[in-house]
Amino acid sequence: MKNKTFKFNTIYCAMLVAASVGVQAEEAPATEEVEVIQVKGIRSALTKSAETKRYSNGVVDAITAEDIGKLPDTNLAESLQRIAGVSIDRANNEGNKVTVRGFGPEFNMVTLNGRQMPNSSALQSAGVSRSFNFREIAAESVSGVNVYKTGNAEITSGGIGATIDINTARPFDYDGFTAFITGKGIYDTSVEKGDSVTPEISGMISQTFADDKVGFLLSLSHAERDSHADVVGTDGWVRNRSRDNVDLSGIDTSRNPEQAIWTPWTAKTEHFDTERTRQNAQAVLQFQPINSVVATLDYTLSRLEETSYTNRSAFWFDNPSGTANANGTLWNPRDQDDELNFWAWEYYQQKENDSIGFNIEWQATDTLSFEVDIHDSTSKSNPDGQTAETLANLKNPSGSVALIGADFVGDIPSIIVDDSNVPGGAYNKDNIVSDLYQKRGYSMDNNIKQYRVAGTWENLSIDSSLTRINFGVMNTDYSVDTRLSEVFSFVDVPLTDLDLGFIPLGNTADQFPGANQLFPYISQYDVNQFIDIVKSEGKFAEPNIKTNGVNEETFAAYVSFDFDTEFHDMPVKMNVGVRYEDTDVTAYSVQNGIIAMNYRHAQELRPVYNDTATSEELTGSYTRILPNFDFNISVTDELMARFSYGRTLSRAGISAMFPATNVNARPGGPFNASQGNPNLLPITSDNFDLSFEWYSDDGSFASVGYFKKFVENFIGAGTENRTINDVNGQPLTDPSVNPRPGCPDSSDTPNPACLGQASDPEITWEVATPDNLQNREVDGWEFNAQYMFADSGFGVVANYTIVDSDESFDPYNFDQTIALTGLSDSGNLVAFYENYGFQARLAYNWRDEFLLALGNEPTFTEAYGQLDMSLSYDINDTVTVSLDGINLTDETVRRFGRFEEQLLSAEQYGPRFTFGVSAKF
Repeated sequence: MKNKTFKFNTIYCAMLVAASVGVQAEEAPATEEVEVIQVKGIRSALTKSAETKRYSNGVVDAITAEDIGKLPDTNLAESLQRIAGVSIDRANNEGNKVTVRGFGPEFNMVTLNGRQMPNSSALQSAGVSRSFNFREIAAESVSGVNVYKTGNAEITSGGIGATIDINTARPFDYDGFTAFITGKGIYDTSVEKGDSVTPEISGMISQTFADDKVGFLLSLSHAERDSHADVVGTDGWVRNRSRDNVDLSGIDTSRNPEQAIWTPWTAKTEHFDTERTRQNAQAVLQFQPINSVVATLDYTLSRLEETSYTNRSAFWFDNPSGTANANGTLWNPRDQDDELNFWAWEYYQQKENDSIGFNIEWQATDTLSFEVDIHDSTSKSNPDGQTAETLANLKNPSGSVALIGADFVGDIPSIIVDDSNVPGGAYNKDNIVSDLYQKRGYSMDNNIKQYRVAGTWENLSIDSSLTRINFGVMNTDYSVDTRLSEVFSFVDVPLTDLDLGFIPLGNTADQFPGANQLFPYISQYDVNQFIDIVKSEGKFAEPNIKTNGVNEETFAAYVSFDFDTEFHDMPVKMNVGVRYEDTDVTAYSVQNGIIAMNYRHAQELRPVYNDTATSEELTGSYTRILPNFDFNISVTDELMARFSYGRTLSRAGISAMFPATNVNARPGGPFNASQGNPNLLPITSDNFDLSFEWYSDDGSFASVGYFKKFVENFIGAGTENRTINDVNGQPLTDPSVNPRPGCPDSSDTPNPACLGQASDPEITWEVATPDNLQNREVDGWEFNAQYMFADSGFGVVANYTIVDSDESFDPYNFDQTIALTGLSDSGNLVAFYENYGFQARLAYNWRDEFLLALGNEPTFTEAYGQLDMSLSYDINDTVTVSLDGINLTDETVRRFGRFEEQLLSAEQYGPRFTFGVSAKF
């Protein structure tokens, strides 16, 4: 794996800037007359962003479009990561969710033109996130983004890290007729199936009529993308499973006194091919009947359809032997007399987002103005109930392969397969049989109805330091309804008609050392063809249906006061405000009751449900007061000091509030269960910011800021060991401990002898229930600089963020159920040149190692740095050509478990380039 450090790339980019400035200085004759050039593009956008930061209450950073339909990056999240304190998580080699000051996506509120927007997921594994996914909106439709890092009474609550407001264009923003159209070709170097070059087209037209009293704007975009990823890893690491054949002598008992061990579930190599189509549209009608009134009616639409096909060669460790290292990791697992597995997956996501809103601004008097904003927005995933996930597994006959194993050393494991006792080899179709299939249909409907009435009173008196009073009320009705359709079954069907083949590994994961020691072949077959065979054999089972939902209604009211005064002839601005919020929560679950546990397979202990669905409903409520105080003083015309205090909140995750009880068990354990808690309190944070900022008239600035957050009510999984009752009120029992004759029985119709009975041992479940468990302190530093080299056209932007917490993740603390995900340092270095119609930018972004998720076992993402570039040339005042490059140095992503050797996934994507032509009118 390439492991370039941030330091190296920082020096590299700094050298490029210095060299470019030197060349410019040498080429410009001393006697040359200065040409007056209109400031636009990159420099104009950066200057406007600096002005937003300078004149805002509290700490606000911004991104401004360089021109009509031209945000700095091809992806909105990729642009946001250039802001100090903002880092992103990537999926399929593009940014999708953001972390701000160490707080992950669930701790940040994303709004569109000040409105809270819904979000839905088509995959159960993704859960229900309140955070908007930035890949769903085209960057060309965005005119700017404001990141509010401190609390403000006027801003929609929900973000401890930040509130991120995406702004889109309005017809009254332009003078008369304005339009642009852009056509692009996306060249993805990773593609193995599909088209290496895919189209993207976007455009906008805006016009005002009737002496600029009426305006209409329409923006459209259509983008297609095919991509490929190589993934190497395992499906997870489990603690204290299969200890009997493991050498524990190498464990460092000073760090691991319990001699806990971790064994991998699997070892795998897979190809991931994805095809995606995204469409965005926005129609805006504005009307100004009189000078004091502006009314806006808008409709926003986005559509996303994505299908991913996966083929995987793997094996499963049932009872591995080997040696544990000093940490307790079984780094060299081996299984005798086993089998290889050949998986096929299809993931399908269809998302439909629609928002209709109405806004009216009224300047009632010279001093009093009002604004009313109403919107009804819906996000639906797989709205017609189509299957979201389909998978199948084929295998060698059990015990036919002499030895399987893996050495988890280095970035990726070395795979060991001894199939010498299999005539024709383990990859011969004649030596492969069916194993299992699974189908999940996951549909979600997330709706937000929101109204806001706001007012502002301007104090025109010159004798008072009070300049403005802001006030308003808001009501938000937030609802989520989900439906999970799931079937899982081991099956024995003929494979005669299955189109099964194998392809050589080739250059799979070749950016990682040791890629030549993986599986020699990747299996190739269509999972849906396999499902058709299962159906034709009459072995397709009926799905189990679960329905969950949450309704959350919040009423808010706020008032704030703005003051302008002086202290020793230094201008002082202050904002003092308070926000009141009252929230009521109702959560429900509908599911069938469990009759008994069925010992169906050596690796499966499955619940058997009755035919009667029952509903369960739980409620909760809370009230919060959120004050804020912002103070800034202009020490000189260029130097400013700023202090801010604000209380912010983030609400509990939706999935954590579903009251349903879910069980997950394997013969011999573990026996895990979970239940939601709609009475969770919001996580609140008292935030303190202190910063010093220097500004120059040409858009250059530098700032250093310190922030401290005192966070209360962090949500973690409180666990208890207890029994769970069946539909008759009796504890569920384990039929696998002393199996009766004929069990396990993999029949689709449960064998009564294989069901748990009263004489079997009662199962003690480890039941996880989310609860407000801990308080935390988070602090950090933000360093930010932006400098324009006079009229040379050169400039540089650099920032670095340090984030720390009073409690870090302890890999040997097995009772730790709370950890701050996303906490990491990050930095950016951007060099650019802009003159004579030519624009060039080289941008490097780096993020340190961070905790991605904390479940039964943690998931960490290794430090990652990416180099991007963009070039454009204005052929004339109308036409511009461009070239963008993403991940130029072919960086890879590696995620691991409790320790670095516990690889979860090593992912390789390749660079991506975009060629474009745009015209503006």
